[in-house]
Amino acid sequence: MSSKQPERKLTPEELTRVYNTMKQELQQLAQKISELEMEKEEHTVVIETIEPLDKDRKCFRLVGGVLVERTVADVLPALKTNCDGINDVIEKLMEQHKKRDEEFQIFQKMYGIRAVAR
Repeated sequence: MSSKQPERKLTPEELTRVYNTMKQELQQLAQKISELEMEKEEHTVVIETIEPLDKDRKCFRLVGGVLVERTVADVLPALKTNCDGINDVIEKLMEQHKKRDEEFQIFQKMYGIRAVAR
């Protein structure tokens, strides 16, 4: 693996700006992943709760801020679809986070930046 030299030398201010931007992007991705994992967990709890119930039983669902009456048979497939969709988004965001983290590590090595513990 060859070490890539920077195309031009960045000023200390530019280094700080780029470093902070990259670090902030990583933190935002991690936060979004965490939020989606909590939402997925909520969906999973609801699915596990209503799955054993009678399929004709009344069930209420919040749709666009409006509480609508449905049956378990109507709500369960939608919940499962939403949960699968959330899982797909989490996987994509995790891949994106991993890629950005690798880029961040390369940037730090390229400019000899080391994090200082406070």
